[in-house]
Amino acid sequence: MNSDFFFEAHRNLPRQGPGDEASTLRALVLAGSLPEELHVLDLGCGPGMQTLVLARALPGARITAVDLHEPFLDELRARARAADLDGRLETLAADMAELPFEDGSFDLIWAEGSIYNLGFDRGLRLWKRLLRPGGVLACTELAWLVSDPPQEAVRYWETGYPGMRQAPANMEAARAAGYDILGSFPLPLSAWRKDYYDPLRRNLEAMRVRRADDSEALEVIAAEEAEMDIFRRHGTSYGYVFYILRKP
Repeated sequence: MNSDFFFEAHRNLPRQGPGDEASTLRALVLAGSLPEELHVLDLGCGPGMQTLVLARALPGARITAVDLHEPFLDELRARARAADLDGRLETLAADMAELPFEDGSFDLIWAEGSIYNLGFDRGLRLWKRLLRPGGVLACTELAWLVSDPPQEAVRYWETGYPGMRQAPANMEAARAAGYDILGSFPLPLSAWRKDYYDPLRRNLEAMRVRRADDSEALEVIAAEEAEMDIFRRHGTSYGYVFYILRKP
């Protein structure tokens, strides 16, 4: 997929993946008691809607928001200034697999919709060193929610995300990586639509007019619409699941 056209399609979306404020806050409750003055790392933050939710919910926190795509960080900084929260966070353009932080630097690592870039098991392994003892990792991961998903959905995700497993298998992987599980829950269907698929669809409609004669752009549009169509028909069989994990 042409990355320039992909980012054009995703420009100025509220979120770059499924999520909503209620789910972020629910996961934060499951994280349990946290230090009053804590250091938070938000990985793959995108334009940072969940970053700002965390900043408001954790008034004593210092938040470091990381994304490899600088325009997303620009959006986050603008949103933080508008919300008078820019003094509470710093941003860093960096690869999530090669983070420049010392071991044990963070009390809380947040990763909504981003761990799939590394693979769930690898992300758990690479990020664990960054947590202090007793620190918490909260992440969302795409998973099958039923034991016998529709074959059309299986064929689609075998190409899109071949490492996708059932939710209990991800919890077993977290235990095998040395984490305690504090809780988990699937995101509601509305978390896919309101701040992600609905505004993305509007972007794609405008882009189709703007790029009507560009075959590469039309291929990107078709790929995005195919994903949304699979979700429309089979979205109850899979979804993002929040996992809240503690380093012993």
